[in-house]
Amino acid sequence: MTKPVKIIECPRDAMQGIKQFIPTDKKVQFIQSLLRVGFNTIDFGSFVSPKAIPQMVDTAEVLSKLDLSKTTSKLLVIVANLRGAQDACKHPEIDYLGYPFSISENFQMRNTHKTISQSVLILNDILNAADKNNKEVVAYLSMGFGNPYGDPWNVDIVGAWTERLNKMGVKILSLSDTIGSSDPETIDYLFSSLIPKFPNIEFGAHLHTTPSAWFEKIDAAYRSGCRRFDGAIQGFGGCPMAKDELIGNMPTEKMLSYFTAKKKHNLNSLSFESAYNEATKILTKYF
Repeated sequence: MTKPVKIIECPRDAMQGIKQFIPTDKKVQFIQSLLRVGFNTIDFGSFVSPKAIPQMVDTAEVLSKLDLSKTTSKLLVIVANLRGAQDACKHPEIDYLGYPFSISENFQMRNTHKTISQSVLILNDILNAADKNNKEVVAYLSMGFGNPYGDPWNVDIVGAWTERLNKMGVKILSLSDTIGSSDPETIDYLFSSLIPKFPNIEFGAHLHTTPSAWFEKIDAAYRSGCRRFDGAIQGFGGCPMAKDELIGNMPTEKMLSYFTAKKKHNLNSLSFESAYNEATKILTKYF
């Protein structure tokens, strides 16, 4: 097999919109099953205000109960400000701090109650905190593929923000299809343009999709050079801060079928089947 793609599983993204609180032990059981699959990274929780995302209030407790002795997967949490980053940095088990940075002024206010200018300062603080604590930052460029809120959007704007974040020290930039508005042409144009121009940045695809559009989106991203992909089992979840009905995450099982055909992943299929069943238990009982 040639070098595999990086597949990031996002149970946090799937669970955060569920209103009924999922017991901590159930989360631990689910995430533990994911740790056996061999994902590159697991986005398992967040250090944000419980008022904003009450489902993730037990992230530190979940982390304390995970057995990480036999996994190769790295752990990622979402943070929205310096305080969250500092809380996350207290845990040596966490490898990545994810920060949602929107190039839509309207959506940034909806998501973090900050302007873009304020978010630049926050991201700089998070980068400094991560550097001091041996963490890496994954910046999610929200509204990276389009903007329904009336803010200006085009490929040049995405490129300008990529250049600015690159100069700030961002090394992993995941273009985020926050409301599922991307199409193959836009995906191809963005990655084909940005990847050669910014060789120091690892670009990722955080795609949301309808059930019928998953293949064309993954195919466009992969063919245009992207090798880092986020997904969630059964495509569950989405962004609770978006204005429209939730459009699901990229289904991990669909991605695996795509990359299995290309012999581009080395995940454990039996362990994935077990994790899929654990996800079904949670979604059936608590959603």
